[in-house]
Amino acid sequence: MTSPRSLLDGLARLYPASDGPLHGSALLWAHGGGFVHGDLDMPEADAVARAFADRGATVVSVDYALVGDDGSCTFPAGSDDILTAWAWLVEHAPELGAERLFVGGTSAGGNLIAGAILRLLGHAPASALPLPTGVFLAYPTLLAVQPAPDAELRAALDANPDADVFTPPAVLAMYETYLGGDVTDAPLAAVPGRATPADVAGFPPTIMVNGHVDELRMSGELFARTLADAGVDIDVSFEPGTAHGHLNRPEEPGFGKTIERVAGWMARR
Repeated sequence: MTSPRSLLDGLARLYPASDGPLHGSALLWAHGGGFVHGDLDMPEADAVARAFADRGATVVSVDYALVGDDGSCTFPAGSDDILTAWAWLVEHAPELGAERLFVGGTSAGGNLIAGAILRLLGHAPASALPLPTGVFLAYPTLLAVQPAPDAELRAALDANPDADVFTPPAVLAMYETYLGGDVTDAPLAAVPGRATPADVAGFPPTIMVNGHVDELRMSGELFARTLADAGVDIDVSFEPGTAHGHLNRPEEPGFGKTIERVAGWMARR
C-alpha cells in the first residue's frame, strides 16, 4: 500500500488500495470515541483502514467533527461531515477504480454511519446522493435509552467489571452531550435505534459485528431486528471473547477475525 494522503482540507485521509480480493471497492470509514474523542491516527481508524486497503479496498477515513468542550459541533456537525466525505467518494469513485462503495464505522462512528443512511433515505435533509453497496457497523451505539441486557450478558458483565462501562446513565449522558440537550425529541438520524421497519425500508445490505461482553450490544441487536423486519439483508453477530472496542486493539485475535469476516462479506456483494 502506498502512503495515505489528506483530502477535503484535512477532513479525511485516503488509503490507496493494494492488490487483493476487495479490488474494485472502496470503504468510507468512521472511527469511534463517544462523539467527543478519536482521531485518524488511533488504531480503530488507521489500523482498520490499512487492513482493508491491504485487502484491495480504497479507504476514506473521516476525521468528523467532535463535540467540543464548549458544546460546539453537536449533531448534525459530524453527520454532515460523513455526508460531505460520502459525496466526495461518490464523485471520485471512477478515478479510484471503485465500482462498489461501502460505508462503515465503529461505536459512535457506527451511529454516524447509520444516521447518514437514514438521511440519504429521506428521513432528514440530505442531498440526492446514492446509497452505498453495503454497510459495516462494528459495535455501534444506536440508542440513547437502551434496554437492559439479558441475563446471559448481565452475568458476563458482572464477571468482567472493566467491560461494564456503557451503563444506561453513561449512555444517556453521552447522547445528551452529542445533542447538546435533552434526547426526547432527537432527530432519528441522531438516534437510529429508534427507527421503525418503515423508517429503514431500502436500507442497504448490512453486516454488524458487536462486542461479546458489551452492553451496547443491546442497541445494535435491536436495530438489527428492525432491519430484518424491514426485509433488509442483515448479518449480525458478536466477536467471541471481545469487549467493546476490539477494532482499536489490533494485537488481539478479535481484530483480525472481524476484518476477515467483513472483508469476505464485502467481496461477495
